[in-house]
Amino acid sequence: MKKALVLIDFQNDFINGSLGTKEAQIIVSSVLDKLTHYHDGALLATQDTHLENYLQTQEGKNLPILHCQKGSKGWEIHPQAQLFVYEKIFEKSTFASVELAEYIQNQEFEQVELIGLCTDICVVSNALLIKAYAPEIEIFIDASCCAGTTLEAHSSALDTMASCQIKIFNQQ
Repeated sequence: MKKALVLIDFQNDFINGSLGTKEAQIIVSSVLDKLTHYHDGALLATQDTHLENYLQTQEGKNLPILHCQKGSKGWEIHPQAQLFVYEKIFEKSTFASVELAEYIQNQEFEQVELIGLCTDICVVSNALLIKAYAPEIEIFIDASCCAGTTLEAHSSALDTMASCQIKIFNQQ
């Protein structure tokens, strides 16, 4: 069975930077442990990527906090997560990556697992986009390796994904 593990936006700005949260900091060791022990297939990642014009974009007007500016420390993937070899890293300027969804569809994966940040924004967006592009692929979310902007938002996003036939495990 062809599998992939996708690390979503596990970047400094979402962990301890401009949009960092206590919830994100709590899952760091679980994410690193999962990456260390993953040997079942492809390892992929996404990287939220904004340019100097971020505050003029639709997202920037709604979330006027500079974050994940390309080339900055906050844009970088967590230092310990950089030690792993990723088959591909998808830079994206919006919540979900069409390029990631197309890649997963074209590589004919049978099973995809997503972990990372933020459950209620980029994890759910990518999971639903992958589901739309490749409806027959089994999609899993390890809830213990995801964190939302709040605990309530995390829980709501997990419920939304579960209602769309995405399998959630390790949910507290």
